[in-house]
Amino acid sequence: MSKIAVLTNDLQADLINKNQERIDAVDAATPAFSGFLKAMRERGHHVVHLQLINLADDPIAERYDGWLPVQKGTEGAAIVPAFLDEGDIVLEKNKDSGFYETDLHERLQALGVDTVIITGMQSQICVQTTAADAFFRGYKVWVPSDCVVSAREQDKIRALEWMDGYCATIATSEEIVGLLDAGGELPRKEFLVP
Repeated sequence: MSKIAVLTNDLQADLINKNQERIDAVDAATPAFSGFLKAMRERGHHVVHLQLINLADDPIAERYDGWLPVQKGTEGAAIVPAFLDEGDIVLEKNKDSGFYETDLHERLQALGVDTVIITGMQSQICVQTTAADAFFRGYKVWVPSDCVVSAREQDKIRALEWMDGYCATIATSEEIVGLLDAGGELPRKEFLVP
């Protein structure tokens, strides 16, 4: 059984379609991103989609002109089909981090996972907070730079730099697949504090 899980964040129509910048960023990333997910599945690794579900009584849930997106059971809350496969796991979350008040850690432990590859949208929010929470829990954390998106490129660059210096190894999806094919696992990054 694989010790590696790919975690996606917020690949849901309501969230992607918020503005043209998000639509364009996801469209540009989709070929490499969906190809990476397919390659990971073919190698027997787990794919877990973290599905944001906003709660009506959440005072800080983002609303679009008064409308609450990604409500449970709505079409706009579903994982976009381009990224979903029948063997994937879909796990509901109600906040940015996939670990916050969910059973993600317990489910990953039950699968024997020690390495997470964090992908999705947006790099500076859900990807970054999930990466930090994974690091706090002792996982080896990797982030493929071509499988994370932000509406603004500078936000993505800033988030990747922060994660690279604090909690994750940053590489391309091609580099990650190459490392796995060569050695079967991804090493833990040693973080040096100056």
